[in-house]
This record gives sequence, structure tokens and C-alpha cells, in this order.
Amino acid sequence: MSAELVNMEELREHVSDASSYHLPDFIGHFDLPSIGSFALTKCMVVECFAALLAIALFVPLAAKMKSGKPVRGRLWNLLEATLLYLRNEVIVPSIGKKDADRFAPFLWTLFFFILFCNLAGLIPWFGASPTGSLATTAVLSLFVFLVLICSGMKKFGIVGFWLGQVPEMDLPFVLAIFLKPMLFVIEVVGMIIKHVVLAVRLLANMFAGHLVIAVIMGFISAVAGGSALLWGGVAFASVLLSVALNMLELFVAFLQAYIFMFLASIYIGMAQHKH
Repeated sequence: MSAELVNMEELREHVSDASSYHLPDFIGHFDLPSIGSFALTKCMVVECFAALLAIALFVPLAAKMKSGKPVRGRLWNLLEATLLYLRNEVIVPSIGKKDADRFAPFLWTLFFFILFCNLAGLIPWFGASPTGSLATTAVLSLFVFLVLICSGMKKFGIVGFWLGQVPEMDLPFVLAIFLKPMLFVIEVVGMIIKHVVLAVRLLANMFAGHLVIAVIMGFISAVAGGSALLWGGVAFASVLLSVALNMLELFVAFLQAYIFMFLASIYIGMAQHKH
């Protein structure tokens, strides 16, 4: 197999989901278990890891806070400070102080689940980041959409919520007959588009970052058949650039989790107030 084909195969494995792990030669290759037509994939493993990590961190933290005693320890203080910052600086301004605490657990869960999935994707051989898959980001966006719809209908009633999508305007009766249905359709379509964009935004940012790193590291195998000087120079430059981009990806992992939660807070807040 040529170096170019090996390179393309490695690139594909780095950014796509699979039902098996290709680890270094001293560890080997193994397939993930399957039950009938259902097969575990690397993204599922990472998602389970992210969920279990969140449980392992925040269930003990909740128990400590529930006891009424001061939370002590650097890790616990860091987590508590992060939760309070997200609540006070993002959730409360977006949703309002009255309703913020109802949605804070959901939005906190979104933030940390996305963050842990993003970070896990940076661990070598652990698997592609689930947030680089449309299946994952679409489900996360769908959850936000369902929370928005259900909470809005619970607060204003089914009819009241949907009629509230049309801004209140003092229009002549004849003009209102034509204009208000058009505005209703525009608002509903816009609501759907916003959540589609929410999913695609996270997908594009995470997928693009991993793909760029994979392409840069692929340069090493692409020139493997050349001179030692050429290979050494390309390898040195590729590794340095890859390290720099991994530092950027580390920042992006936090940033994209924050942006997703921030936009979700705004969308839910819009559903809690009439136009």
C-alpha cells in the first residue's frame, strides 16, 4: 500500500467513528462488542466516559453542598466556582432570575458533557470526539429544542405559546389576516433553523480542528519515501505545528462548550417571554 493511501486511511480513522480500535503495535487491534445488529462505537465509549466522569465529579460535589458544610479542596472549589459563574453570568441574564434555577441543571449538564467529549477527543487513540459527529450534536440540539418547546407550552399553554410566536402588533383586521400567518411561519421556521445551526456550529468547529491536525501529521507519512533530511524536516515542523494546534484545540474545547450552553440559554430564555 502506498504512503498516500496509508495517510488517507489514518486521516479517516482520526476524524470518523468506528467499531474498533487501532492501537500501537505493542498493544494491537481489538473490536468493540456488539449485540445483534447493535454495535458499540468509539464515540459511544467516549460519551459513556464523559457521562460517568460527570457523575463521578458532581454527585459527590452535590452531596458535599447538601450537607451544608463548606466545600473544601481545590478541585471542588474549582467546580463550584465554575457552576456559579455559569449560573450568574450566563443562565440568569439569559433566562431571568425567576426561572434560571429550573434550567440550570440541564444547562450545566450540557456544558460539562460537551466539554468532556471535546477533551476526550484530544486523547491519543481514545477515539474521535463525539461532538465531531452530526449524530451527537443533532441530539444535543434536539434536547434543547424539546426543553424550549415543552417549557414554553407549560408556562403559556399550548395555544398561548404558539400564538405568542407572533409579535403583538396593532394592525388593521384585513392586513392582520395575511401578515400574521406569514410571521408565524417565519418565526417557527426561524426557531428550527436556529437549532439546526446550533448543531452544525459545534460539529464544524470540532470536526475541522481534528481534521487539520490529522492532515498536518499525515504529511510525515506522505514524505516517508523521500530523503532522510526531507522527512526529518517535515516531521519536526509537523510535530511543532500539531502541538500548537492541540493547544488551540484545548481552548476551542472549552469555548465551544460555553458557546453551545450560552446559545441554548438564550433560546430557552426567549421561550419564557412573549415576543
